[in-house]
Amino acid sequence: MLSKPTTLSAGPIGIFDSGYGGLTVLRQIRQLMPQYDYLYLGDNARAPYGTRSFEVVYEFTLQAVRRLFDMGCPLVVLACNTASAKALRTIQQRDLPQIDASRRVLGVIRPTAECVGDISKTRHIGIFATPGTIRSQTYDIEIGKLHPDITVTGQSCPMWVPLIENGEFNSDGADFFVQKYIDQLLSRDADIDTIILGCTHYPLLYDKIRRHTPKHIQLIPQGEYVARSLADYFRRHPEMEGRITQNGGIRFLTTEQPSQFNDNAAMFLGESINAEHAVL
Repeated sequence: MLSKPTTLSAGPIGIFDSGYGGLTVLRQIRQLMPQYDYLYLGDNARAPYGTRSFEVVYEFTLQAVRRLFDMGCPLVVLACNTASAKALRTIQQRDLPQIDASRRVLGVIRPTAECVGDISKTRHIGIFATPGTIRSQTYDIEIGKLHPDITVTGQSCPMWVPLIENGEFNSDGADFFVQKYIDQLLSRDADIDTIILGCTHYPLLYDKIRRHTPKHIQLIPQGEYVARSLADYFRRHPEMEGRITQNGGIRFLTTEQPSQFNDNAAMFLGESINAEHAVL
């Protein structure tokens, strides 16, 4: 267990994901707030998290959060829907008071849930996500709290992440599976006018999803809304914003071989990187 600091430390914003998808969130956050320092940690060696149990996802996520705290991050964003769904609440309520009550851990689900109330006209929305996120029903719960008049229909998309991580997201095979899950979702609720892309990998499939989705349906990738929510959080909590160092720097850690991570991460981030190996 980390010892409690006697003074409030300053450091980078920690960004955690089980794999690469969180890089799409990091990209949007950096575009909006380039002045801050960032530390990205990808647990790629143990990905994917989407098919793992609540207990295992919680254990792995807590290990990552502790590591980012140990490296000086006052605030960590779980840029992973599965970790946000299966581990965030327990870490916030049970672990943070014991580790360091002055630090914060935020997720990606609530910022996305908040925005749909202003977007959906029919009050029927769909969720594309991994099997684990859909089973958790976390989106249903969060949206129900904020917008009780909205009907939520979740659609598991088990093939999308493997297609993306194997570099097949531009293939004809990807079109087949994109069309398949869209058809399955809309067959269950034809009144849907808004669909949340509830996995941080899915922006790489955005063009195909857009092409196969009826034009009147609004698609919501998460990165933009998470970035706006984090900026708003800093406005509401200047004491935390003051603890984030501002040198415009970024550092990448991965639990897999850095050379493999570098090649794949460039596809998500849109730039070359030089990652370091980390052990959790």
